[in-house]
Amino acid sequence: MQLFGFSIKRKEEDDNLISFAPPIDDEGSIVVQASGNFTGTFIDLEGSASNEAELVTKYRTMAQHPDVLRAVDDIVNEAIVVDYNKEIVNLITEDLELPKSIKNRISDEFQNVLKILNFSNIGYDIFQRWYIDGRSYFHVIIDESNPRDGIKELRYIDPRKIRKIKEVVKKREGEAIVQEIKNEYYMYNDVGFDLNNKTASGTYAQGARGLKIAKDSIIHFTSGILNENNTLVLSNLHKAIKPLNQLSYLEDSAVIYRVSRAPERRIFYIDVGNLPKMKAEQYLRDMMVKHKNRLVYDSTTGAMKDDRKFMTTLEDFWLPRREGGRGTEITTLPGGQNLGEMEEVEYFKKKLYNSLNVPLTRLESESGFQLGRASEISRDEIKFARFIKRLRNRFSILFDKILEKQLILKGVISPEDWLEIQSKIKYDFNEDNHFEELKTIEVLQNRIEALNNIDSYVGKYYSEDWVKRNILRQSQEEIDEIAKQIEDEDSDDDYEEKQDAKLGIDRDSKDEPEDEPEDEPEDEPEKPKANTVSEEEKNLILSATKYLERTFDNEQS
Repeated sequence: MQLFGFSIKRKEEDDNLISFAPPIDDEGSIVVQASGNFTGTFIDLEGSASNEAELVTKYRTMAQHPDVLRAVDDIVNEAIVVDYNKEIVNLITEDLELPKSIKNRISDEFQNVLKILNFSNIGYDIFQRWYIDGRSYFHVIIDESNPRDGIKELRYIDPRKIRKIKEVVKKREGEAIVQEIKNEYYMYNDVGFDLNNKTASGTYAQGARGLKIAKDSIIHFTSGILNENNTLVLSNLHKAIKPLNQLSYLEDSAVIYRVSRAPERRIFYIDVGNLPKMKAEQYLRDMMVKHKNRLVYDSTTGAMKDDRKFMTTLEDFWLPRREGGRGTEITTLPGGQNLGEMEEVEYFKKKLYNSLNVPLTRLESESGFQLGRASEISRDEIKFARFIKRLRNRFSILFDKILEKQLILKGVISPEDWLEIQSKIKYDFNEDNHFEELKTIEVLQNRIEALNNIDSYVGKYYSEDWVKRNILRQSQEEIDEIAKQIEDEDSDDDYEEKQDAKLGIDRDSKDEPEDEPEDEPEDEPEKPKANTVSEEEKNLILSATKYLERTFDNEQS
């Protein structure tokens, strides 16, 4: 089957693992049965595709709500920290068991990936689109005549116009029927797969044929959240749909109630005697026209005018009263008494914020930002910091997929090598959460206090190695590195002591020795005093000696 784009050749596995359970991915792919002839294949995208397109539109509509937009901005600002003195994200290759030259190549290509994405300028927008839509697609554009040049451009694709297709073949293995993936590709339709959109001819785009694109030509990563049937990818905003609808309905009803109940109304009880029904109604209408003048505010001119075509918010009530009761009476209907209470609205607003995992203190203008001990930080802030870390880890799949294609196209590594190093590559995002720094300092301080308390028992009940591992929580690598640093510092101190001994410098003596009285005869020539070198000259000699020895060592090495 001819596909648009390029494909990376991978080594075919000899042993195909067989399972009765079909694989479940988090990409929301459409599974179809593969046919022998792929020419003119028609894929019915009704159902999941249309629902997914409608969901994306729904998520984007939700993001326009002021409360939701404020929460999303707070999440994205915390995840993508722009600091012009630091990189937004850095690649960590310390765990890779590769030559240093290869590690440097990988780091350089990662910087090229960030440059292609223009991540320093639009990283915030890329993360926000992914967080709201729950998925993102990029078209990888290369020079197919010269693939070694790597990726030339990454072009964003609207998620409502593209879907991933998996063609499977069912076969029997013993008593079980298993599914084997025959082919994977993406289908793109410029009109989209939303049933609400129509083509130029007036027909719906659902079920239409689209352009089939090779799998390696598309970068696709999702939120990882699936529906109950594992067939549809959901956004992080999905859990906020119900609270947002409840809040919107309650706000609208509160406005309607306040507009309708704020003014006081007059109630006219008109005595109609024993008049027949038709004449009583006519008499009531005549009384309404006679005693009432409808004043309407004209928003265009800003003037009040008499307009009898529309009801005003100050509409009075006219009620007929039969003979035998009281006569004509005019009373007043009081306005609402509890118009200032908004407890229900505040309840659903807090419910909305909780569904978005944002601490309430961040969204309340009355509470200011305070810096204090990490133990004083609320539990919601700790949960929010962990939530941001999960989002960053999920978002890092974008860097993994782009970096994989860039390294393979440029020949830095092979597809098989990437499978081995993928799990060892880590990404370090720039931090702006003061809680992280406070937590690190306070944990270190608590360890030092515990070390001071147990220091008198070291060598008697506890060994130094036990203290290092259980109190200071040091790994074997850290223990070896710190021991080496201490040894180097001790060797530097011994070297300074030797140089002081050569120059006759006693740095431990605080008081200079007093000059002994001269007992020699006056005619005897005065002998030169020992150690008459000034302190400044001593330091210059010491620095010059260290510099010469260091230069000699470098030349020998």
